[in-house]
Amino acid sequence: MFHTLPEDPSFFALLLKIDQDQAKLTQAAGCACGGRLDRANYPRKPRGCRIELASNFNCRFSFCCDACRKRMTAMSVRFLGRRVYLALVVVLSSSRHAGSNSGAPRLASRLDVPLRTLERWRVWWADAFIRTPLWLVERGAFMPSVDCARLPASLLERFVAPDAQTRLSDMLRFVRPLTVRLILPQPQARANHAS
Repeated sequence: MFHTLPEDPSFFALLLKIDQDQAKLTQAAGCACGGRLDRANYPRKPRGCRIELASNFNCRFSFCCDACRKRMTAMSVRFLGRRVYLALVVVLSSSRHAGSNSGAPRLASRLDVPLRTLERWRVWWADAFIRTPLWLVERGAFMPSVDCARLPASLLERFVAPDAQTRLSDMLRFVRPLTVRLILPQPQARANHAS
């Protein structure tokens, strides 16, 4: 699917536009206390980004309430939580690395990602991701079920689109609730009926 990171500047502009739209929605919703949200972006120096595209990734959209001073950060498709690498680098490099270590050293050097970081991401997808409320609630929507041993590659394969970049942006939209502290509904536990 992806042999290299996307090179098309319009793809990076799309990711920026998605985040800008999400930031507008976050700001318009206001604070839970009723206060106004003022812009208070976090500066970022993301890794995995070409120099000429870095301006699309130099800040994370965030807000601060004028009344209670609580911070509210908008969900993002450009950043995956507090990781310094772009979300698309985390997804794509982890997809290529999923399930094996065979090509990991070559991938790590090509993307300038330390091998230990790739391994940490692999463990995150295999362990922490599958325990997130997002995955516990949404995993049943994928048929056939996603092979957790091959995450995130097996998840990326489930997004059907006419081109690879649309598939990637759809997956980044799917995981964006993980980019902020968000309380999602817990899956309903099934009652155990003894006979």
